[in-house]
Amino acid sequence: MKTIELDDDLYFYIASQTRHIGESASDILRRLLEQPAHQRVPVAEPVAVVQPSAVATRQGLQALLDSGELQKEEKSINRFMQVLSTLYRDDPVGFTQATEIKGRKRVYFSRDPEALRASGSTTKPKPVPDTPFWVITNTNTSRKQNMVAQLMASMGYGEEVIAQVCGAI
Repeated sequence: MKTIELDDDLYFYIASQTRHIGESASDILRRLLEQPAHQRVPVAEPVAVVQPSAVATRQGLQALLDSGELQKEEKSINRFMQVLSTLYRDDPVGFTQATEIKGRKRVYFSRDPEALRASGSTTKPKPVPDTPFWVITNTNTSRKQNMVAQLMASMGYGEEVIAQVCGAI
């Protein structure tokens, strides 16, 4: 297997095209380039894949918390959407785990708003800004905080940061 070096924006684009957890970068690129599953393309020379560090990819969330923008927003739904959008920008691959977060009867996140509508009669799906994901919005603030906490935990955030973000929602 060969590796390549990518700019962060290209890495995030490829990661955002993930359709399911565990899909490899090779599978995503084959699908995007419409290549057969096992076609081999000659490689000029091996290079290393450079992925953004966890610290670098989480700077957006910290900047959002430090900026005071969340506190300026009056509605919890808008704070909720800002947090989700920022989490996606910081780690598109990790955010794909959102589709695994579900309630007892409801699906919370999906790439398809119809899947959310089908999971309940009053889900009010809305697109998460600047992402391919949709989220249900007809929940109380406590449930929104719980959804964010579950997502952040699955993305590897620590309890202290999760508590800080949920408190800001």
